Amino acid sequence: MNTATLRIQQAALRLFAENGGTSVAVSELAKEAGLSRGTIYNNLDDPTALFESVCQTVAQEFGDSIAAATRDMSDPAEKVSAAVRLCVRRVHEDPHWGRFIARYAMLEPTLGSFWGKMPAEELRRGLISGRFNFHRDQVASITASAGGATFGAMTLVLDGHRTWRQAGSDTAEIILRGVGIERAEARDITQMELDPLPRMAVFDAA
Repeated sequence: MNTATLRIQQAALRLFAENGGTSVAVSELAKEAGLSRGTIYNNLDDPTALFESVCQTVAQEFGDSIAAATRDMSDPAEKVSAAVRLCVRRVHEDPHWGRFIARYAMLEPTLGSFWGKMPAEELRRGLISGRFNFHRDQVASITASAGGATFGAMTLVLDGHRTWRQAGSDTAEIILRGVGIERAEARDITQMELDPLPRMAVFDAA
């Protein structure tokens, strides 16, 4: 992704996050990105596909970031907890990103696809190993519940009702308790210190 395309995607994310909708005027996009209309057209094959492109970029970048952050973790409970808490922390660090996710994640399958990948895989791995305790046909329901709870926690942070530490840890603890982790251990896991979520150089300047 060249510099102009990166600036276009960053500007589009901010506009979608603040204004809603799935389309944006080229003139508005050019102003937000600090680029000429000609540069926008030269670097945007199809303006009508911009929203879908931003969704794909956001989903890929977030998935890559979580994978990098949890690569050295072996415990499924720690990985699920980290995914939830880092997602909520990202909202605090990048409110435009957070508002984009909160606004569209339940409507756009691409954005919600993350929860069907790493968290679902870790739930299955934890179940097989005996780390978690739930019925094997409940993976999809638990994954959906975890995603919904995380998006709710993000909204609490965006609206100023909870800090990212409170909302992230509380939500992760509830999820771990739901898959069979004892209260004290769930609390310990969700209070562990985490390094900031690595940024994949896509939206770090948004």
